[in-house]
Amino acid sequence: MAEKLPEGFRVAILATNGFEQAELEKPRKALEQAGAETIVASPARGSIQGMNHDEKGDKVKVDMPLAKLKASDFDAVLLPGGVANADKLRMEKEAQAFVKEIDGDGKPIAVICHGPWLLISAGLAKGRQLTSYYTLQDDVRNSGAKWTDEQVVRDKNWVSSRKPDDIPAFNEEMLALFAGRAGKSKSRAAGR
Repeated sequence: MAEKLPEGFRVAILATNGFEQAELEKPRKALEQAGAETIVASPARGSIQGMNHDEKGDKVKVDMPLAKLKASDFDAVLLPGGVANADKLRMEKEAQAFVKEIDGDGKPIAVICHGPWLLISAGLAKGRQLTSYYTLQDDVRNSGAKWTDEQVVRDKNWVSSRKPDDIPAFNEEMLALFAGRAGKSKSRAAGR
């Protein structure tokens, strides 16, 4: 039986131009089917360009500017990969601050492929265990984290995965993590 998320469960999806199409759209669909509200937040305006590896994919509408995100308004975060996407996002101070606050509140983070670059640049990876696309293994290890080559790795409030082929296993673990952590993190702001 598929996991169901609590009513009103909100997930911020941080992405920008160059995101890997399948790594945003397939987890987003799984989240929405489980009852979550998903919000794509980006430093870009209007829409962002997806990629199918090195070929242009579809554009996705941006729901909220990255600068307007408040961790207190969300229950979890999804960080899709894509080299250009992850490389741009890791340098965004608002993105770094947002994931630091989400993690500090014990809220779950789901990350795939090149997505861990943001967690590394935010200074959150030290002492953690995760997986990623294999080309990031040195970055992960150099950040003080333990890298492992597995489909999915769960470590406390994080779930990580390697690549689009791992999405079915990633979605299953992401939903289990999100459902299991719902209500365990510090409460969202009153009035939501």
